[in-house]
Amino acid sequence: MRKLLTLVILIVISFGTYAAKGNWEKLFNGKDLTGWERLNGTAEYTIVNGEIVGTSKTNSPNTFLATTRTFGDFILEYDMKMDTGLNSGVQIRSLSTPDYNNGRVHGYQVECDDAPRGWSAGIYDEARRGWLYPMEYNQAAKKSYKRAQWNKYRIEAIGNSIRTWLNDVPCANLIDDMTPTGFIALQVHAIGKEEANAGKTISWRDIRIMTKDLEANRKKMDKSVAEVSYLNNTLTDNEKANGWKLFWDGKTTNGWRGAGLATFPDKGWTIEDGMLIPNKGENKGGGDIVTTKKYKNFVLEADFKITEGANSGIKYFIQSEPGKPNTVGFEFQVLDDAKHPDAKLGTDGNRTLASLYDLVKADSRVFDPSQPVKRVNGVGQWNRARIEVNGKKVTHYLNGVKVLEIVRGSDSFKEHIAQSKFNKAAGFGDFDNGYILLQDHGNEVAFRNLKIREL
Repeated sequence: MRKLLTLVILIVISFGTYAAKGNWEKLFNGKDLTGWERLNGTAEYTIVNGEIVGTSKTNSPNTFLATTRTFGDFILEYDMKMDTGLNSGVQIRSLSTPDYNNGRVHGYQVECDDAPRGWSAGIYDEARRGWLYPMEYNQAAKKSYKRAQWNKYRIEAIGNSIRTWLNDVPCANLIDDMTPTGFIALQVHAIGKEEANAGKTISWRDIRIMTKDLEANRKKMDKSVAEVSYLNNTLTDNEKANGWKLFWDGKTTNGWRGAGLATFPDKGWTIEDGMLIPNKGENKGGGDIVTTKKYKNFVLEADFKITEGANSGIKYFIQSEPGKPNTVGFEFQVLDDAKHPDAKLGTDGNRTLASLYDLVKADSRVFDPSQPVKRVNGVGQWNRARIEVNGKKVTHYLNGVKVLEIVRGSDSFKEHIAQSKFNKAAGFGDFDNGYILLQDHGNEVAFRNLKIREL
């Protein structure tokens, strides 16, 4: 009986060890490129010492070495080493179809980034939506990449959850359901005419994937790693637990009214496919709309898409009551900087996209000199606004990157007001709470995913 019990214990231990290790499958046999195909560019992929080596090439577009199989839910691990000065990544759940930009590879990419910004293991949507999870969301992980050395990546793509680790550091925590399945591909990024980077290499080894028993083999994601969701007008369980609420339900006018009105405008605003749109087609002249609830300290997120030459805004601290259409307040500017003349007015660009309108210019270089002024997905593409109000401090973000910060009541803030169009507006900047407003500036703009967390 004792021997039988011992045998059962050993079997249980063995099974537990097997489950913990997982049923891994090699994607690269270490000898040749069986199961892989080159797409789009002309950069070369070779086998050297059991590694796949991609070599950068001038005047070639991005080149991808893609699996001939597609994958849905999986856990993927690989080692990656890249020469300095390059940029690369690994595509997951990606596609190449004739009806999309002549077969251009598009889809999720897990970044390999040699730049000072430190966005390795962030998630980029190649040839589609741009950055989904820049590593500004996880400052603690920005130094996990080791330049010109081997780096170990882990990607868990299960359902609408995509999570990454780099050298065992938790990095990205993305929720998105646009593409549930696709191929995996290794990228050699285009270098254009950068002769200094021609002939440099990116190497991959120990590429392995698991497609079974995924829940049993998932790693715990550190609670400090921000979850970023792109589910349309839907909150995740984690968002609900952390106090987020939709302040537009994606379907009705509940919770909104016209600025200065007791009810929602009877014209001018269209609800369509989960979007709230002013001035669509002939449906014009609705005017600004405001929430029926006031907010004080909060974090607000909203996705917006502008048409060419459009002007709009997301305002806060608005004091508009029925019969009193006061729409003066702070404004996250929504603007086509290239085509709308307002971008050149004001002072030093303080009326451009994501700026605190007519007060403070949006400029991410203030916080990180390695960044451009702003990361904009462009006209006709979705961009994400984020506004944080915590006491006197006000912060704006565009597509996950901080672009301005100001403290109300400070000497700097008072100086900005004195030089603005609001210098004679009684009490401007003094209100501690107010309504949220979506602006009708006469142009078509779409909004969705309006959510807020009160502090």
